Amino acid sequence: MSPEGLSLIGPLGLQALHGARWSVSAVGGLTLGADPIAYAISYASAKTPSPIRAFTVRKEAKAHGTGKLIEGPFERQDHVAIVEDVITTGGSAARAAEAVRAAGGVVEGVLALVDRQEGGREFLEEMGLAVVSLVSAEEILGIT
Repeated sequence: MSPEGLSLIGPLGLQALHGARWSVSAVGGLTLGADPIAYAISYASAKTPSPIRAFTVRKEAKAHGTGKLIEGPFERQDHVAIVEDVITTGGSAARAAEAVRAAGGVVEGVLALVDRQEGGREFLEEMGLAVVSLVSAEEILGIT
C-alpha cells in the first residue's frame, strides 16, 4: 500500500492484462488483498483510451444498507479480471469470481502478483479461469 508499491504494481498489472489480451472494463477481487492492486491498476489506466474501473468483493454481504456483496462501480455484464495478491489454494479468487458471475459479470481471468505454486493455479484453471501471475515463488527464490 506504499506509494512506491502502487506506482510499480499499477502499470505492471495493466501491462499484464494487455499481454493476456483480456478486454476488461473493471478489476477487483476479495477484500483486502485485492483492493490496493485493483485500485493501482485502475489509477494506472486513467489516462489510457480505455480506463478500467475497480471494485471490491466483500467476504460477506452487509446485513444493513444495500446488502451488496460487490462494492464500487461494478456493472452487470462487465468483463472483469479478478485480481489477487498471492495465489495459494485459489480459494479467494474463486469466491470473487463466483460473486462476479452471480452479479452478472463475465470473468476473463485471474491476475495475481505472486503464484506460490501450491496448487491454486491448477484449481482455478480447472474452474475454467485463465491465470496470469507477475511472478512465481520459484522466480522470487531464484529456483530454476
